Amino acid sequence: MIELFCTQKLIAKLPVSQGLLPEGIALNESLTEKILNNPLSGWHANLLTIQRRNCILMVHNQTRFPLLLIGLTKKDFAVLDYHFADALMNTLLKLGADEEQMQAAQDLLAPVSIAKAFDRSVQGTMNQMKGDLEHFIWFDDLNIMDCSAYKLSVWLAKRPCTVKGQKDCVWPDKAMLQLLTSNASLFQN
Repeated sequence: MIELFCTQKLIAKLPVSQGLLPEGIALNESLTEKILNNPLSGWHANLLTIQRRNCILMVHNQTRFPLLLIGLTKKDFAVLDYHFADALMNTLLKLGADEEQMQAAQDLLAPVSIAKAFDRSVQGTMNQMKGDLEHFIWFDDLNIMDCSAYKLSVWLAKRPCTVKGQKDCVWPDKAMLQLLTSNASLFQN
């Protein structure tokens, strides 16, 4: 399972049953447990309203790697598992991940489980990224629906982030690629 810790605002929009989305329940029944401690697990997510459009910003707890979903409708919230996987894989492609890293990401994907957000440090990073994103859109007078969510995610990933308890900054793009590289050998036969 991939744990997605959501804000109250986002949880209110999601059709969650027993901590899973409808699509996740079906996937969970057909999947064997990939690994117990999935390194790709542990994301925080927040519902943003940008130019009156529903957007979701997700940030990986360990690497601070961001994923952005733009222009979501009610139907899209029910299939958030699909949108998460799509955003992750396409953002990694835009970032320039190699084949080994892409395969590691594919192997680590699992159904998303929903829980309440709790880590104030990650929420602070999300708020900083939200401010950077809103400034970028406002400064260049862009329409959010004309923007590529994958390119914006890469743009956000190439900015340093601070982590509570760590002296040095984290570069989300490098940290995520390193995480995938170090876990690529888990699934090789």
